[in-house]
Amino acid sequence: MSGNTSSSRRRLRRPGIAVLLLPLLVVVSLVARVRCQDGNASPAEAMLLYSTAFSSLTNSMTEEMQTQASFCIANPTTDWNMAFNYTTNLEFLANCMRSQGDVPRRLCTSAEVKFYLDNVFIQGNTGGLMPSKNCNLTTWLSGCEPGWACGSDPSLPVDLNSTAIPTRTTDCQACCEGFFCPQGLTCMMPCPLGAYCPLAIPDKKGLCEPYEYRLPIGHPNHTCGGANIWADVSTSAEIFCAAGNYCPTTIDSDACDSGHYCRRGSTSQTRCSKLISCKSNTEQQNIHAYGILLIVALVALLLLIYNCSDQMLSIRNRRRAKSRERAARRVRQSENARARWKAAKKHATALQTSLSRTFSRKRNPDQLRMLDETHLEIDSDSLPPLYPNESSGSQVSYLELESDRWQRESTNGAAIHELKAMSGGQEDPSISKNAKRKIPRARETDTQIFQFAYAQIEKEKSRESKNENITFSRVISMAAGSEIRKRPFIEVAFKDLTLTLKGKKRCLLKGLTGKIVPGHIAAVMGPSGAGKTTFLSVLAGKATGCTKGGLILLNGKPDSIHSYKKIVGFVPQDDIVHGDLTVEENLWFSARCRLSADLRKADRVLIVERVIENLGLQEVRDSLVGTVEKRGISGGQRKRVNVGLEMVMEPSLLFLDEPTSGLDSSSSRLLLQALRHEAQAGVNICMVVHQPSYALFQMFDDLILLAKGGLMVYHGPVGQVEKYFSDLGIHVPERINPPDHYIDILEGLVEPRTGLNYKELPLIWMLENGYTVPEDMQSHAAALAMSTSGGSELDNAGEEQTFAGELWQDMQFNVELRRDHLYHNFLKWNDLSGRRTPSSLLQYKFFLGRISKQRFREARLYATDYLILLLSGACLGSITTISDSNFGASALLCQIAALRTFSLDKLQYWRESASGISRPAHFLAKDTVDHFNTLIKPVVYLSMFYFFTNPRSTFLDNYIVLVCLVYCVTGMGYAFAIFFNPGPAQLFSVLLPVCMTLLSTQAFNNPSLKAIAYLCYPKWALEAFVISNAKSRVVAFIGLLTHHKK
Repeated sequence: MSGNTSSSRRRLRRPGIAVLLLPLLVVVSLVARVRCQDGNASPAEAMLLYSTAFSSLTNSMTEEMQTQASFCIANPTTDWNMAFNYTTNLEFLANCMRSQGDVPRRLCTSAEVKFYLDNVFIQGNTGGLMPSKNCNLTTWLSGCEPGWACGSDPSLPVDLNSTAIPTRTTDCQACCEGFFCPQGLTCMMPCPLGAYCPLAIPDKKGLCEPYEYRLPIGHPNHTCGGANIWADVSTSAEIFCAAGNYCPTTIDSDACDSGHYCRRGSTSQTRCSKLISCKSNTEQQNIHAYGILLIVALVALLLLIYNCSDQMLSIRNRRRAKSRERAARRVRQSENARARWKAAKKHATALQTSLSRTFSRKRNPDQLRMLDETHLEIDSDSLPPLYPNESSGSQVSYLELESDRWQRESTNGAAIHELKAMSGGQEDPSISKNAKRKIPRARETDTQIFQFAYAQIEKEKSRESKNENITFSRVISMAAGSEIRKRPFIEVAFKDLTLTLKGKKRCLLKGLTGKIVPGHIAAVMGPSGAGKTTFLSVLAGKATGCTKGGLILLNGKPDSIHSYKKIVGFVPQDDIVHGDLTVEENLWFSARCRLSADLRKADRVLIVERVIENLGLQEVRDSLVGTVEKRGISGGQRKRVNVGLEMVMEPSLLFLDEPTSGLDSSSSRLLLQALRHEAQAGVNICMVVHQPSYALFQMFDDLILLAKGGLMVYHGPVGQVEKYFSDLGIHVPERINPPDHYIDILEGLVEPRTGLNYKELPLIWMLENGYTVPEDMQSHAAALAMSTSGGSELDNAGEEQTFAGELWQDMQFNVELRRDHLYHNFLKWNDLSGRRTPSSLLQYKFFLGRISKQRFREARLYATDYLILLLSGACLGSITTISDSNFGASALLCQIAALRTFSLDKLQYWRESASGISRPAHFLAKDTVDHFNTLIKPVVYLSMFYFFTNPRSTFLDNYIVLVCLVYCVTGMGYAFAIFFNPGPAQLFSVLLPVCMTLLSTQAFNNPSLKAIAYLCYPKWALEAFVISNAKSRVVAFIGLLTHHKK
């Protein structure tokens, strides 16, 4: 036996296994000792004595088996009867008693049984045992040869329960049929049922067939004996009943009949399944047809699920699109009718005025006034309804039902007084109290809801066209009349704001003071390296790895910006959107998860439709955004979707990092107009822009101009920036865009004509506004000596560090960066936003809908996974023997596929979680959807592997074990995808299962290594497969031995 077999078998220390043979030996010895002294025992007498003795030993054997072998034996009694119950035929025992006489003296005692099992399970030796009392270097009898046994001393009584090996030197003979006699042990042990142990016959080469031992050299009178070994099936395959035959007893072997099949070790024939024909001497039935039927059924089920789900989604989208079109058409008709009626009314009024002047001398003015009032009253009643339905009766009913409801839901007096106070107590006289918008019921149809949304949008457009230069105070007064939804206002003030990079002592921002106010769009501009994005990140609370100095006040209080994250939007520079969702689906998901839970559906529809309309995304609303591999909408449209994700949640504070980069002038203007609409609603907007056109530049309210080193050059209204620089002697040449000219000066590309150094501009700004000047800028020389490389070095700027010092600084910086990342993302802040977003359970529902759509659109990718599993199952099933359990390939493929769950959209996850969307809902929804693959992939793999190998265990047993295995490796894949980048995650997914498999199948003497191997999932998976194949058979421990050997 190989060293690998020897080392692996040391791992199975089951003292209860030795007891399996001991009671049987006692029984056999009792039978033989009572009736076999004369050598004329009959099978009937032997069966009587065996049955009498066996009934008293079964109870004690059952308890021992449950204690020592319960992990692999489901029913100890059944397992015992199937392996060692010889009551149906004791012919082998009767034959042995007739041929060899005193059988009890030739049977192994408990000490010899323990000695043999220790060699098999602990030492791993079966062909040659360790030296014993009777077989060693000085004493070697013929009974020590394989297949032979000797009797004990006739003068001593037989004690099969003896704990010492007796001396056996007399009456050495060949082992009886139905028994086996190991080499190096001069006694006999009975073969279990399912084994075939006839007397061996020597061939021409001296090999004792059907066994694998040879006749001893130098002993011409020595003949072949009986069986010599009983161990695992891979080592002692010759002792088990051959495949294609069945052995009702241990001395009989019959060929399997036609229509039946017989596996190795069978004690009876097994009838073949329906639709399958089996020839005689068949080892296993060919069940490939069942595998094909299962594959066809599985493919049909998957196609049915995919097509039905896709059809349902398509039908739903088409119905929704028709509702939108119907609502838009009705709104257009209503608006056209109103426009025509207003024109007709204007013409009639002009005609009435002309007639009044003509007949003024003939009519009473009071009568004309009464006529005019009557006419106006008729005009108001004759206006077409805002929500036209199929019939006039339904229109009246709808308006009557809604009139009382909207009066109850009108803006309360406290909110109106608050808005009046913010606007200086002025009230817009042009806003009529009866002009409040009526929103339909939550249970109204989609058409009515869309009709309301489009009517409101048209009204807003009409109002904006009349008030192009509307001010924020004017918007406040309009909000008091419920024309515009009121939002909480956030004012951000910063004083002496300084930001220093940890570990490297480099200053990114220095001495910034100012504020951004609601209702204004503030543009942050400056040359490259001025810290524009860093400044935006500090205000948004996203700066990590840095030390912050100064104050940041929110509404005059030093609160954290994270406390307002539910009403704060941040648009990153990169377009982080879901490419496998449509434009509308991206916007709707953000709106559902981030808008107030108390908001009605009609209001949500209005918000989303307004954003789509303002951003010009109507034409591509049903188009996929697209990814790098799959083309979708254009880059400009993708950029607008990126902005729209934050606009649909109605933020009070909105940060945008270069939203116009990569856009043409028309797209940029469209985006600025949408942001202007948000600013009119009271949103505080701050954005980083790179050299906008003059038309876009004029659309901003405030300008924050930064110089290199994170210093402020100007902060104030856009309309006064040219005057400020003109006072400094910096004039903008003709046909030059002012922002371009200022940035060129700060970059050092253009020299001011006044001789003013561009490095002095930040100092001039601080001195003119009375701001605190940093210490290193106290003197003009220090200002001129400042570095312009994007940051200024502090303290150790002139010192040269060693390599070890730089390495230590980098390590410190990485640790601080990781700590800040965990601090910002996982620390829970007090919520001061006043908005109650949907619960985690409701967000879990939204995530389920989104992820399900994404999975349906990735059907081809999952079909590829299933095809690979089918091919691997077919290949491994065709080359795998029945005793093997090769499920590692399926586990590895499933683990690699699980990486896609979290690796592909990690950026989207961080953006959504930073905005307050529930992390548990995101994880649980993905895990729930992936349960479909956890349940289907084992079926796909087993549909080929199981029906190619046709193991002893049932399909259900293999499926349950494989489902648990796939779920385990899927969780490991989740962990790799979450904590590592895609490259290292794939590497760990391949290497770790291999290492764990090697650890779990090796024998270790070190307790620590044993504990590690005990925690490896391949150990449990392989044992579960082996146990399922050895269910209700004592071959269970033989199969486990085979598992440990491999």
